[in-house]
Amino acid sequence: MAPPIVDRMSAELRTTIFYISFFMGGGAAVTFLPIWLTEKGITPDQIGIINALPIFLILASNLLVGRVADRASDWRQVIVIGVWLAAVIAFGLLFVNEFWGIMLVWALCALPAGAVGPVIDAATMRMTRRNGTDFGAIRAWGTVGYLVFNAVTGFLVIWFGSDFFVPLFIGLCVIRAAAALILPRFRAPPTELTLTAVQPSPARLSEVFKPWFLLPLIGFSMVFATHYLLNAFTALVWKEQGISADIIGPLIALAGFSEALMMFAFRRFSHRFSARNMILVSAICSALRWIAMGFSPTVPVLIFLQLTHSVTYALGFLGCIHFITNWTHENVAAEAQSLFTMVQQGMAVVALIVFGWLFTFMGAHTFFVAAGFAALGAFCIWLSLQLQQPKAVAME
Repeated sequence: MAPPIVDRMSAELRTTIFYISFFMGGGAAVTFLPIWLTEKGITPDQIGIINALPIFLILASNLLVGRVADRASDWRQVIVIGVWLAAVIAFGLLFVNEFWGIMLVWALCALPAGAVGPVIDAATMRMTRRNGTDFGAIRAWGTVGYLVFNAVTGFLVIWFGSDFFVPLFIGLCVIRAAAALILPRFRAPPTELTLTAVQPSPARLSEVFKPWFLLPLIGFSMVFATHYLLNAFTALVWKEQGISADIIGPLIALAGFSEALMMFAFRRFSHRFSARNMILVSAICSALRWIAMGFSPTVPVLIFLQLTHSVTYALGFLGCIHFITNWTHENVAAEAQSLFTMVQQGMAVVALIVFGWLFTFMGAHTFFVAAGFAALGAFCIWLSLQLQQPKAVAME
């Protein structure tokens, strides 16, 4: 039985608290994981593999987890199980110091939490549509938790040393697991009128397997994959360029800050544009951002480039979430979102392995390759618009 204070919280507030905790560990890892691994003697190509393996495992399990979540009495059950498994496995990082051990424990820790990521997005999106509340504002608080630990981790490691990274990460996983226990039930009561009752959508995922629907998701997944180069290697690139850890953390946090602002503001203007046009803008801006990154710009330029994260990632991500929700039925909500995540993770696996290999001899110039990858993603989105123009902004 939930404590009285939890019972008095709205479903949106309880979900917001969980979102804050959900991304804190990732915020800490992006800031210091590459540096911690380097100090353990892990090479850049091995860092790429360590980052890629969890994505591959999540890729293999996402659709199954989404299907199980859709068939459960509520999506909440799968979310709680996933984050508690991750918290328990995270303690294994205390006992590994070499490549194979770190790779195994990191992958097993990331798998259950990563697999329920699309489930919480789908569940929250359906709940907010039903209640007339703002998904973007709730999801933005996850970014706030992420960026706080982007900024703070660099200082904590300077004060306490690199060995502090592991207990910090474990503690954040435990906090996330505890926050999951207060999540509300997400499904509509059987007698309640839902969005899909007003706007019927395909009740089977196979019914939307059409090029015009799949191409934007594939295109943005390519854009998303290029951001993994940013996550996996940027801290190392900047360190080699002479940027200190207390600057690297805030720089990475700037991207999260701009992402959160976009999510808070998205509802105010999203009805004016179709989702696919917003996704296309994010892809074009990504290509331009990576071209600039390839020239190893100075810190003032990096500040501007990090602020464009609001467009290169947040705008495209929210566009995809709304696009999927409007064209699929609640009965396949988690499965549809998991399919999108599966495509993203597949692209990310390829990108991380290739980028990790390229980084060993191209360094920061690897961003030029990422720019080309993002441009190809933009072409996929543009092709979808040629195959079928949006019927109306409200439907996209």
